[in-house]
Amino acid sequence: MKKIFLALALVSGVMVAKAQTTAPTEKKAINGPKMEFKTSVMDYGLIEHNSDGNREFVLTNTGNAPLIISNAKGSCGCTVPTWPKAPIAPGESASIGVKYSTNRIGKFTKTITLTTNAEEKTKILTIKGEVKKPVEAPAAPAKPKSSVLEVK
Repeated sequence: MKKIFLALALVSGVMVAKAQTTAPTEKKAINGPKMEFKTSVMDYGLIEHNSDGNREFVLTNTGNAPLIISNAKGSCGCTVPTWPKAPIAPGESASIGVKYSTNRIGKFTKTITLTTNAEEKTKILTIKGEVKKPVEAPAAPAKPKSSVLEVK
């Protein structure tokens, strides 16, 4: 009898544990603005020295209230962001512009920090790439020296 009772208790315990792990998870409803970006990392790749450093991050407000971006700050003076000052309505998309100073040679990884009224109060966007060393113009050929001596 003890063995039957123990077996039943064990089986029912396993069934309860299995039911808890397979129960559908509830998705938390978003009440307020929510930012969704196509990408949060922008790879410039290998670019020319002094080339166009302007790029855009595209976001959509997937929440149910207007999204307000109160600030956008680059990690250094070489990364200058622009952002919409007007609220972004639910379902609307907007762009966060970023200009990187491509006069700096070499690899770079910089960030833009957004401050918003969304549940995720701050969002970090990243730009990366490498600016090629400028191609130096070939030196002008040296003037040939005259083999004739000038007499004054």
